[in-house]
Amino acid sequence: MTGTTGAIGAIGVGNGMTGDGVDGVDGVTVGGDIVAGADGARGAEGPGGATAVDVLLDAVRAGRAKEVPALLAPLDAAARRTALTRLKALRSEVRSWEWRRWNEASRIRRALHVAGAGCHPGAAAAATWLGGRDLLNWRQEDGFLVLKVLEGRDAEWLADVAGRLAARPAVAESCYGLIHALVERSGCAVPATDGYVLGWTRSLTGKQLLERLRADPHTPVLVAHALAMPETPEPLAWSGGPDDPAHWPTALSVLVAEGVLDRARVVDLAVSRLLRGGRPRNLRCATEVLRVVAPDAAERRERVADWVAMASDGPGPVAGYAQEVLAGLAAEGALSAGVLAEMTGGVLFRTEKKLVRSQLTLVGKVLAREPDAAGELLPALAEAFRHEDTVIQERALKLVARHLGTVDAAVRSELAEQAGLLSPVHREAAVALFGEVSDEGTEGPYEEILPPVPAPEPVAAPPSTVEELVEELLVKGLGRDAERFERALDGLVRLAHRDRAAVEGAVREAFPTEPWQYEHYFTHSTRDVRVVLAGLLGMVSKSRIAKGRAAQRQKSDCFHEALTGVTDARLWEAADLVGTDALPFLLASPTLGSGQVEPLVLVERLREYRDAGVEPAPADFAQALLRVGRTGAPAARAAEEAAALGTTAGSRLAVWLGTAEPVGARVRFFRRDGGRTSDKYWLIDRIVVEVDEHRTIRKEFPPAFRWLGGELHATPRRCPHWIADRTHWTGVLPVDREALAAALLPGLALGMEADQEGTTEPLTALVEAEGPAGRAVALALALGLGCLDADDRLRAVDALLVLAARGDLDAAALGAELSWLVTEGSVKPNRLADALRTAAATGAYGTVWAVLSTVLPELLGAVRPVRGLGEVLAVAADCVERCGAGGEVAGLQAVASGRGTSQFVVQARRLLGALRQGADQTPTETA
Repeated sequence: MTGTTGAIGAIGVGNGMTGDGVDGVDGVTVGGDIVAGADGARGAEGPGGATAVDVLLDAVRAGRAKEVPALLAPLDAAARRTALTRLKALRSEVRSWEWRRWNEASRIRRALHVAGAGCHPGAAAAATWLGGRDLLNWRQEDGFLVLKVLEGRDAEWLADVAGRLAARPAVAESCYGLIHALVERSGCAVPATDGYVLGWTRSLTGKQLLERLRADPHTPVLVAHALAMPETPEPLAWSGGPDDPAHWPTALSVLVAEGVLDRARVVDLAVSRLLRGGRPRNLRCATEVLRVVAPDAAERRERVADWVAMASDGPGPVAGYAQEVLAGLAAEGALSAGVLAEMTGGVLFRTEKKLVRSQLTLVGKVLAREPDAAGELLPALAEAFRHEDTVIQERALKLVARHLGTVDAAVRSELAEQAGLLSPVHREAAVALFGEVSDEGTEGPYEEILPPVPAPEPVAAPPSTVEELVEELLVKGLGRDAERFERALDGLVRLAHRDRAAVEGAVREAFPTEPWQYEHYFTHSTRDVRVVLAGLLGMVSKSRIAKGRAAQRQKSDCFHEALTGVTDARLWEAADLVGTDALPFLLASPTLGSGQVEPLVLVERLREYRDAGVEPAPADFAQALLRVGRTGAPAARAAEEAAALGTTAGSRLAVWLGTAEPVGARVRFFRRDGGRTSDKYWLIDRIVVEVDEHRTIRKEFPPAFRWLGGELHATPRRCPHWIADRTHWTGVLPVDREALAAALLPGLALGMEADQEGTTEPLTALVEAEGPAGRAVALALALGLGCLDADDRLRAVDALLVLAARGDLDAAALGAELSWLVTEGSVKPNRLADALRTAAATGAYGTVWAVLSTVLPELLGAVRPVRGLGEVLAVAADCVERCGAGGEVAGLQAVASGRGTSQFVVQARRLLGALRQGADQTPTETA
């Protein structure tokens, strides 16, 4: 067990602090004993006759945390029990304070944190107090103060507290310095928990990482835990390259070389972590560790099955490393033909072309060295016959042909059967090699396969009890999911109208110290349902609510601010009226998963309002009008019933349904001189969206909605709102698809050139929305298909297929938008090829060809040649071969007639041949 100075020093190292938080406290010397005068003893009276407990409580109430250790030191057990009772009462009192006393409450909580730690006799209770959410403070010096009040506790007690704090994930990381000091003082085993290790890695990372790891006796235990964690600690996941002194893998390799860490143990942990899989971010460190702490020859051979599993199923970087290891074993003659065949089948099934090409090269080298292995390896090579890249198919076919003479008839027959998977462009070569191949996939007329049209699903009922509401808010979140947000909001309003006191009590108990209970939290944004909860509890002023309800968009605002402003207006209105008779329930709550309100349901809601003598809240009713379906027989019937209600709101709804005038928007592009630049905002700065004038909206809707009537300036807008609140944007205009698409374009444009994820999330709701699909929708799809992030492109593919299945896809319009985006360099050809290849592989070859037939003439005839078109031509050729399309593509003949064997020329010839063959055949059935 170390002394006080050592413990305090440990905190300083762990959190980058000094001892300034304790120096200067009367009666306290850092590293020494607390000295208190006689008037501090229990029973003695201080100034004015106050007891020592009174003096302590006065200091705590005044927020003088630095005085607490000296005032607490002379108190015996009985006095501390008395003080603890009063401290708990003060803590409860502070919890109930309104937001205006936030700063005062923060000071008192700091003092409470220290004083309570010193007054609790039991380790369990002390740990609970120290880990209280309301008492945890961002002031790092409090760790020194807590240690001072814990002086004199025995080692077992301190170890118990340390273990309990470390076992709480939400506490351990932020309290790492204190826990570390308690471990040092008690001499107990280090508590290797996820939270503690997160704090440990954060405290060590820096230019002195290696020195700090060497000096810490707990490094072997904590490194082992860090490497095994499902979520790799941030410093390990994102540290720089080998030359960075904060690079963890390099530091670990040095410690392995020095014998501080056991090399076999480190290798075992890294391999085990890679085998468990996960996000690439969580596997990066383990992969780098294996590269710098290389397994020896024996370990590589012992783990052959592990390397094969990684090469087949691991993420790209992991598979690449495993492939390198296995290639090395093959070169050493330590990899059997059977294992290589197993590995080859797994790798050739992957989509990464680099891995596939490397595997073909590896198999070729082994076959050249060991011709007798052909019987086992050639059937594995046949997996490449189904690969999407015809060049890879050709390489595999040539490799098979080179060694076909060494295999028996059974293997030859098997290969001939698999050759039916080859693209038609290789069929002639396959027939020449095998004599006959199967016609797999060519029987019967072509039939387009599109996903089923998603039927609108009804939204589940809102929470019907206070308990269900609290669960919805606590467990499922306060606004990440649009449907849950709407259900929680409607449930909150309904239940507060029914029993406001019960809801208030439940909310106070569930959220005792949340920051949204203080008005300054809402200075810059509404923060979803939280503002309504704050309004219910009386935590926001009437003036702030009035300001929120009256907010109007500036003409220079971006469309994301405008969309968010609509939701904000609804929430401020609900915060004002929640729990009163003026808002019994919400009119705008969606009835369908697409965000729409069924027209007959809205009429029935207005009827209930009429019968209760309630006038609709303006923002709630305006959003309901924007969500109500305005076409078809239900809308016509609803218009008649709404007119018969005899209310102003009913008449407004009847007129709204009768005119069915959509919110309109048009897109154009601001042309710049000087050509394209490397600025990532190049495209965003050119998009111009014009919202059509809508007199009804400008005249009758609340201020936050009037931009939908044409008030915003039609100028290019760059904004940072591509991620915030995007889950709610599509719910504002679920029946005005074109206007919604236009508003989403700047965010989608950012996803093409910035390393952002999730920019295409709104596309799913966009294509499921109602209303015309014009240029804005086509452009939104085009931008999504060209996104940098693969998952974003996949969402765009899904949107493309759903739009096609609904019969709303204008393939020519989408092709036209893609043409100029690719030509000017905004959409990269390889990304477009990847997206369209994925779409075609679902069975939508005809749909994809319909798009590409518009794209290719423009790209082939571009003034400046477009680089990377070979992949796009390969997708087009595959589509034509599958769907049997014919016709001509301007500029294709000239490319196909060129010399060379580049992918561009080879795929142009393939596409030209497929089109001619399609034109010669009897037209087949296409969707």
